[in-house]
Amino acid sequence: MSAPTMPTSTPATLGRRILRQGRYETLTMLRNGEQLILAIVLPLMALVALSALPLLDDMGASRVDLATPGVLALCAMSTAFTGQGIATGFDRRYGVLRFLSTTPLGKAGLIAGKVLAVLAVLVIQAAIVSVAALFLGWSPEPAGLALGAGVLVLGAISFTALGLLIAGTVRPEATLAITNLVWILFGALGGIVLPASRLPAWLEDTVGWLPSGALGGAMREALVFGQVDVFAIVILLGWSLLASLAAIRWFKWS
Repeated sequence: MSAPTMPTSTPATLGRRILRQGRYETLTMLRNGEQLILAIVLPLMALVALSALPLLDDMGASRVDLATPGVLALCAMSTAFTGQGIATGFDRRYGVLRFLSTTPLGKAGLIAGKVLAVLAVLVIQAAIVSVAALFLGWSPEPAGLALGAGVLVLGAISFTALGLLIAGTVRPEATLAITNLVWILFGALGGIVLPASRLPAWLEDTVGWLPSGALGGAMREALVFGQVDVFAIVILLGWSLLASLAAIRWFKWS
């Protein structure tokens, strides 16, 4: 009589590991009240303020039509850069990343899982902001809706990689300070909410090279005018590639 054979298990594929990590990251983000305020409440406040104030007058479209693309871009930056950067920084401090380093997930898998989580939360953000904007009279260019969605995804990838680069290379306390400071600077002066033409003259020619300015500009071109901002998309692709490679190269698990 032959001895019973032990059941064998096959390891999960990389794709499945990434999906599981993305699901875990998404649930963690949605359970965090502070991140939800940053991700949803602040963008909604910005939308209402920009629709009520004359900051976007005389630009060839209504206030809400010009404000909504920038606020959607702000959502991507809030979730992908600030939210993920801070969360990852403290995961690193409390040893969560050290535990993940013992799994087959790897740095590339961790980054991919976090990108998936950001995109999942971004869908919720975009839906809420879009509904609010429609109530305020938003009328996007139909031809630019699909383009705007693609630009928003590219921007989320860029900012996720930048957030992870900071969270994986500096102390958690420094991550908290840096990501919040950059969020404020990019939000106010980075061309993401206000177009470059509404910023001080010394910033007009600079913000287009920043991921914030490129994302905000590309979103406005898509959703207001139905056009492709090729330069902005190239800039976003460059930031995505460089930040991802740098994060994979220098990310520290502990």
